[in-house]
Amino acid sequence: MYVAKRTEGAPGAPLFLTFHGTGGNEAQFHGLAEQLVPGARVVSPRGDVSEHGALRFFRRKGEGVYDMEDLAARTAAMIDFVTAEKGDAPRVIGLGYSNGANILAAVAMNAGHLFDDLILMHPLIPWAPAPEPSLAGRRVLITAGERDPICPRGVTKEVASWFEAQGADVTLHWHPGGHEIAESELQAAVQFLG
Repeated sequence: MYVAKRTEGAPGAPLFLTFHGTGGNEAQFHGLAEQLVPGARVVSPRGDVSEHGALRFFRRKGEGVYDMEDLAARTAAMIDFVTAEKGDAPRVIGLGYSNGANILAAVAMNAGHLFDDLILMHPLIPWAPAPEPSLAGRRVLITAGERDPICPRGVTKEVASWFEAQGADVTLHWHPGGHEIAESELQAAVQFLG
């Protein structure tokens, strides 16, 4: 299973899972989750794929070109991990950035019942997911940069439209920059979880 950073949280608290970007690690968003939902049980897995020393959650063949077999296997492994962590948590929140947003989205696209709230920061989903009825009523925040060279606007809009088509409550937040996380995205996350 995954190496993970953990904060126990208060009894009956929500479970907050965070997923780092390429080259990040389990500490990247752990503290942010603690700030966003004080008292939450926070679990932050470390990606178990190394790309020239940079940690990731699944392999890719090039920028924006995923190894779909590897993605499928690692999505299944992450579904097992999240299921084991979930237990009887009254609410489950997921936050991921870039590669972390992609594995989080892949899990939700196959097992939408695992999460109540999703924060996908700069996701890139270059495939057509099958319908996932269990996402109906789930809340999804997608944040993106207007000039993101890695995640084109059109692909981001397609991801948002796909979640909406599943019946999810989707909020799409744009900032004027690129692939970096802007302060306005963090504020959007605060409002979304508030």
